[in-house]
Amino acid sequence: MKIGIYGGTFNPPHVGHLITAESVREALALDRIIFIPSYISPHKQEGEEQSSHHRFTMTKMAIASNNRFDISRKEIEKGDTSYTIDTLKHLRKIYDNGSMYLIIGMDNYITFHLWKEPKQILEQSTVVVMNRPNYPQRINEIIGTTNVIFVDVPDIDVSSSNIRQRIKAGKSVKYLVPDEVERYIIDNGLYK
Repeated sequence: MKIGIYGGTFNPPHVGHLITAESVREALALDRIIFIPSYISPHKQEGEEQSSHHRFTMTKMAIASNNRFDISRKEIEKGDTSYTIDTLKHLRKIYDNGSMYLIIGMDNYITFHLWKEPKQILEQSTVVVMNRPNYPQRINEIIGTTNVIFVDVPDIDVSSSNIRQRIKAGKSVKYLVPDEVERYIIDNGLYK
């Protein structure tokens, strides 16, 4: 079984997450992609832990229509800073015969050498880098390995931070997030 691992804050999950995940799944013929919302990411803003329940719920709603997408509570239940290597070791116990594909963006790839135990991550999984515009392309010298796959994904100019700013400014986020996620944000008064 070929399993994609797609971690992030998903604060909130948006159409860019879904489109790029499906593009990677299709390009690599992955059997499943597991979305893993972090409790606290070592690379993101403070205050994430306050919204972990909401982020998990919204991500679950966002992926519900794709039977090849799944979600894990592993990092949220841990209740602390999330490190990819720890999550991969946990998933390896569950999917011991599966091939793991860690899906990251080019922005994360250029700092991958600064992550906790990057060499062990590469032993546990193949790193799949989603090519993005305005980043150096195919730069394996950053981590000095060939256990990396580059996948071109559509250029979707949507970000969670922009969505949060739009909501705070009273602007619409229709078509930027799935309808269910938009309703959840409104019903729960998030990001105001």
